[in-house]
Amino acid sequence: MPFATLGLVPELVRAVADEGYAHPTPIQQEAIPLALEGRDLIGSAQTGTGKTAAFMLPILQRLASGPQHTLRALILVPTRELAEQVLQSARVYGRHLHVTAAAVYGGVGMEPQTRALRRGTDIVVATPGRLLDHMERGHLDYSALEVLVLDEADRMLDMGFAPDVRRILAALPARRQTMLFSATISREVDALARRAMAGHASVEIGRRAQTADGIEHVIVAVDKAQKRGVLAKILRARPEGQTLVFTRTKYGADKLVTYLRHEGIAAHALHGDKAQSQRQRTLDAFRSGEADTLVATDIAARGIDVDGIRMVVNFDVPNDAEVYVHRVGRTARAGASGLALTLISPDEWLLMLDVEKLIGRTFPREVIPGFEPSIAPIQPRPIEAEVPKPARSVRARVGRARRR
Repeated sequence: MPFATLGLVPELVRAVADEGYAHPTPIQQEAIPLALEGRDLIGSAQTGTGKTAAFMLPILQRLASGPQHTLRALILVPTRELAEQVLQSARVYGRHLHVTAAAVYGGVGMEPQTRALRRGTDIVVATPGRLLDHMERGHLDYSALEVLVLDEADRMLDMGFAPDVRRILAALPARRQTMLFSATISREVDALARRAMAGHASVEIGRRAQTADGIEHVIVAVDKAQKRGVLAKILRARPEGQTLVFTRTKYGADKLVTYLRHEGIAAHALHGDKAQSQRQRTLDAFRSGEADTLVATDIAARGIDVDGIRMVVNFDVPNDAEVYVHRVGRTARAGASGLALTLISPDEWLLMLDVEKLIGRTFPREVIPGFEPSIAPIQPRPIEAEVPKPARSVRARVGRARRR
């Protein structure tokens, strides 16, 4: 099915074609016609399946006619990186329309944002905290608002933004279209949807907590003190494309980058303690391919949209199994293939079993010669309807990624 059959105007079909997309993804195919009808909508699909375009294209079509330079669409996102990504999507897909957009987020000065809001803009992409700052100063007029989008709603709630979101919802016109998009739908997200919507449609692509089909998962058992050495050995194989490494803490990210650089691996850190200008330079270098290895915390990684990420490494196993889904969704985007590698120490095995239970699959357990763990890996629990995959060594997997 081509984009033209979804009901989009020629200017948007042309913009999508300019980006090299011939056919919509499943979430776009299902959500765009409903959104064009003005329906309230919940869209659920794994990370990297094109959710941003699923709501941005209908918004741009709606705003192409009617008053200009008036706030008519508000998009709430959890992080400043995601705000910039969504803003870029508005500009790219709206390049043939006269629709304006601005981003509002913390970590930078308010004055440029204030000037943009005073000039008037059709779309505001915002993080909740900074948006409330502008609301308290009277910089926003919601009287003409027509569309609200809650993007990455699960992460917004995980980050403690629920009170802020409730305050924002209370200030918006009751008559509006509301769309909520999320990789996973938890009880908290369901409760938020009930507060924000009435009689909404739902689009769910794949079962909840499902990862992309193109991701190959593998576990490497290693003692905690040996994780850095194992990671350096793997990265020296230099798989083609970018590698994104996740740590639990900002301190851990900086410490790991220092070690990798000492080992001759040009790694860069991305987390909330970095200045926004430094974060942006790091992201730009990673997107362009100048930087091959990025070490990031979960929050800082939201909004990283890089098609060339061939390997995601969980240096620390996440405490929440659903976070694993978000992390590995950074690879195998738009139908590509990728490797999700988890370095797991003996104290993390129960966390990993929770991940396997959530996804409904068990992953191969491997050991790197010379880095054998002091405690043997826990063998997988039987999981119903699992489809086994042929075993390959980590060396073979990294080499396979390099040849893709």
